[in-house]
Amino acid sequence: MVVHIVMVKFKEDCSQEQIVDIKNRLEQLVAYIKPLKSMEVGLNFKASDRAMDLVLTATFDTKEGLEIYSPHPAHQEVVKSIKEFGEYTKVVDYEK
Repeated sequence: MVVHIVMVKFKEDCSQEQIVDIKNRLEQLVAYIKPLKSMEVGLNFKASDRAMDLVLTATFDTKEGLEIYSPHPAHQEVVKSIKEFGEYTKVVDYEK
């Protein structure tokens, strides 16, 4: 199993509604991208200088599944919004 984790820090002027929209769109990807086995998305509730605003954990059976997911048009539409509203992201991919 392959686990893909992404953390997003949004820009100060990004609204809570925009963040929730991105969260909802990420959660829907599992219905459109076959190799994507699960998608869990959480929003941070505790303010801290070190805190990120959103975290997603996606799972795939294989590395190839992750490679199919990354360029998929449905995923790229959400990535476009994250790039527009996000300040920066951090990513970790590992095998379990």
